[in-house]
Amino acid sequence: MSAIVKVENIRKRFGGNEVLKGVSFDIQKGQVVAIIGQSGSGKSTALRCINHLELINGGSIQVCGHEIGSPHIDLRRLRQDVGIVFQSYNLFPHLTVRQNIMLALKHVKKLSRRVCEEKADMVLRKVGLSEKAEQYPEQLSGGQQQRVAIARSLAMEPQVMLFDEVTSALDPQLTGEVLRVIEDLARGGMTMILVTHEMAFARRVADKIIYMHQGLVWETGGPEMLENPQTQELRDFVGTGL
Repeated sequence: MSAIVKVENIRKRFGGNEVLKGVSFDIQKGQVVAIIGQSGSGKSTALRCINHLELINGGSIQVCGHEIGSPHIDLRRLRQDVGIVFQSYNLFPHLTVRQNIMLALKHVKKLSRRVCEEKADMVLRKVGLSEKAEQYPEQLSGGQQQRVAIARSLAMEPQVMLFDEVTSALDPQLTGEVLRVIEDLARGGMTMILVTHEMAFARRVADKIIYMHQGLVWETGGPEMLENPQTQELRDFVGTGL
């Protein structure tokens, strides 16, 4: 089975600081992959490289048939195929929830207003926010705003969804709201890569866990690897080494 995401020996520097030092992993269609590790281990940088938000200094990335870094890459098509949701919601405050979701459908996919509205309403139902369609972002809780950001990305019908620590700014109750939406997407077969600090969630939802440390993939395995780490670094990270 060919991988929908193939990362091979990627390197990324910011000035003299090499953040990724030869990172490789594959992701199959329908897999949910959690990338874990300490702050500064390169998790979010790796995720951003997959969506061409950061340019790699070496190695190669193929995602949904796109060769990341190729001078011929179609960024518009890539951004339709690969959705990304950040910890900051990045919603337009002057637009309603429905208008925020419709914006890219109208300007990128060139869909009619009626189709945009139908798609917006469909994804809002999926994240449990149908009743908030006419409200503005400031009228929503942080968890609701994050669910709108997820809905906006889903509306583009991506093949792969990337989540970059989407719950790190939320309190535990709001975190639960957002994680339930992601769990529903996982059950629906969406291919997802999650950079997360939520170990219990990663253990429950992920098919594969990638532990990064000092810019390298340190350990890879199923959720059971969190119960039986093979390295001292992962033991310390999950707290079993204390």
